[in-house]
Amino acid sequence: MVAISRLLRHLAATRWQVRRAFPAAGLAEITNAIRDCEAQHLGEIRFVVEGSLEFFALWRDQSPRQRALDLFSLMRIWDTEHNNGVLIYLLFADRVVEIVADRGIDARVNAAEWQRICRSMGDRFRKGDFVLGVNEGIAAIGNHLIRHFPVAGDNPNELADQPTVL
Repeated sequence: MVAISRLLRHLAATRWQVRRAFPAAGLAEITNAIRDCEAQHLGEIRFVVEGSLEFFALWRDQSPRQRALDLFSLMRIWDTEHNNGVLIYLLFADRVVEIVADRGIDARVNAAEWQRICRSMGDRFRKGDFVLGVNEGIAAIGNHLIRHFPVAGDNPNELADQPTVL
């Protein structure tokens, strides 16, 4: 069963708060950061921000990690040629960021490094620097993708670069 404080936090989270943290110009900046980053490697990066969970997900006490895994599957981020798609998921009401990496890149980057990137982004978010935090996270993930999946020949864009706001 969900904690009352979490339920209230999610009920109080509004679309306006997410838009304020991620205005249209900020979303465009994130799109450009993903596009520029992906030009340097064969990986794919997606960013999803969700204001709050639906009531039944909260009632089941779905964790941000579980939701990120669901979205990774639903958005078919796992379906890249080199199995190197990466999802950055922010559950705004909980102020929790999760990174889900497909098996091709996850086998080469340890869990502690993914957590370090999440913590660094969370530090920016706590200061109200949401777009900067996401862009720094994209750059850090990109460094791993450049190292392990450098551009060689064709570099098709397999997933959309635009952030998804739920």
